Amino acid sequence: MVCRFLERAAIVEAEAEAEEEGSGSSGSGKKKWAACTLTDVEEVKQVLRMLPTWATTIPFWTVYAQMTTFSVSQAQAMDRRLGSSFEIPAGSLTFFFVGSILLTVPVYDRLVVPLARRVTANPQGLSPLQRISVGLLLSVLAMVAAALTERARRTASLAGTTPSVFLLVPQFFLVGAGEAFTYVGQLDFFLRECPRGMKTMSTGLFLSTLSLGFFFSTAIVSTVHAVTTSGAGGRRPWLTDDLDQGSLHKFYWLLAAISAVNLLAFVAVARGYVYKEKRLAEAGIHLVAHDDDVLVHA
Repeated sequence: MVCRFLERAAIVEAEAEAEEEGSGSSGSGKKKWAACTLTDVEEVKQVLRMLPTWATTIPFWTVYAQMTTFSVSQAQAMDRRLGSSFEIPAGSLTFFFVGSILLTVPVYDRLVVPLARRVTANPQGLSPLQRISVGLLLSVLAMVAAALTERARRTASLAGTTPSVFLLVPQFFLVGAGEAFTYVGQLDFFLRECPRGMKTMSTGLFLSTLSLGFFFSTAIVSTVHAVTTSGAGGRRPWLTDDLDQGSLHKFYWLLAAISAVNLLAFVAVARGYVYKEKRLAEAGIHLVAHDDDVLVHA
């Protein structure tokens, strides 16, 4: 039912045929815009079907952006001593982020996939969209953990104590695990669903969600800073250079809320999405010699 109007592009209208016959034009001079092949129309429709999924994966990378920005600022305000003489650099906490990814991948392959196969009867364990949904859920939990950690850090700091930087490990771990699911799920989805003639677009679609996620993060930070510093009545800005004077935890709660709403939107989109292979089979169209460029009716 999606984009049915595009099917008109594959129909040679009677008026166009009459004009060509009257002008005595040869087949080589036929106007290319008069009709497209079935493959051309299906490729455009397929890309349009993918756009809602593409759009709802952007907020994950907005959460991801916080791991290299505000989470590092949190680390700078915490106790980073390891032993009596060594202090952990704030920026090196991404080690836990990368470690989470390296740990999640084998756990998924060895534990999650066999269990998921029994439940879903899918040889891959989880479908690409299911993988992405798990990653989006983990991003929500990461922002909840970040908000709770920052609230505890600020309370302790105002009371004269400095909590350990290792309190930040859960949010790094959750975002890292979320990336392992989302990253692989996105690549699998775009490579699997993009038409063969547009395979190079699959990587571009994935990378665009990452870049737009960082752009969206900048836009939210700018908006929140402008809104929370423009009012009167002694309202404290959420985002300040000195975290103790701000309310970073409220910003994290905002991101958690945005991510939760986005997760619901993604689930709604995913439930209504039909994978290309199944959709073409139901329409009586089969891929010839595993080549997406050739479609034939059964």
